[in-house]
Amino acid sequence: MTTTERVAKVVLVDIEGTTTSISFVHDVLFPYAKENVNKFLRDSWKSDDTKQIVQDLQQVPQFADYKDTLSAPPAELDAELITGFVRYLIDKDLKVTPMKTLQGLIWAQGYASGKLKGHVYEDVPAAFQAWRDAGLRIGVYSSGSVAAQKLIFGHSIAGDLMTHLSAYFDTHVGHKQEQQSYENIAKSLEVAPEQILFLTDIPGEAAAARSAGLKAILLQRPGNAPLTDSQKSTYEVIPDFKPLYNLQLP
Repeated sequence: MTTTERVAKVVLVDIEGTTTSISFVHDVLFPYAKENVNKFLRDSWKSDDTKQIVQDLQQVPQFADYKDTLSAPPAELDAELITGFVRYLIDKDLKVTPMKTLQGLIWAQGYASGKLKGHVYEDVPAAFQAWRDAGLRIGVYSSGSVAAQKLIFGHSIAGDLMTHLSAYFDTHVGHKQEQQSYENIAKSLEVAPEQILFLTDIPGEAAAARSAGLKAILLQRPGNAPLTDSQKSTYEVIPDFKPLYNLQLP
């Protein structure tokens, strides 16, 4: 993307590896969910929300695979079985929507108690402010649930950043390496795809976004997976949001 192309109506940001460190997600959020899932399920087992999540979890293909690994699956569905399955999904980092929904509910309790604070890189609040001042809209697209996205930005180490954000998308709109997902997002935003700039650390996501007509830039933050020479030549790669402080409306 050249300087003359640094225009957009919407900036769409990924979270993990883009606005937020991968280590925070893997070393703080995932362990917190694993540690607290059993208590959450036991406390809320009879609630409608939990019943729906449990029902949805039983429909994912990995559920049968997981039960096959158990020497003696329980005769009846119980919190212990679902706890084990959720921990199994977390360990494998599988993007299963009902599991992500459950994680969001568990994290909500952690944020509310003050035990969790959402990590954002130091350049993120300044970028959000600069883009809003320029009249751009800012949206989020992450495999984490919309509820979890709002928790990270609403309870961040930089304060409440949700005032900058106007749209949230998770895997309900489609998976992140599928072209159709980005077409769905553009339609929802009522903006031409070429007027959306997507920021991510994953080349496969950037490729899917570009195939739908969006602009895409890759973030090479500390701790992110290294990029190949081919990927570096295909996409603009930046170390943080600072080169994009001057984004403008078309």
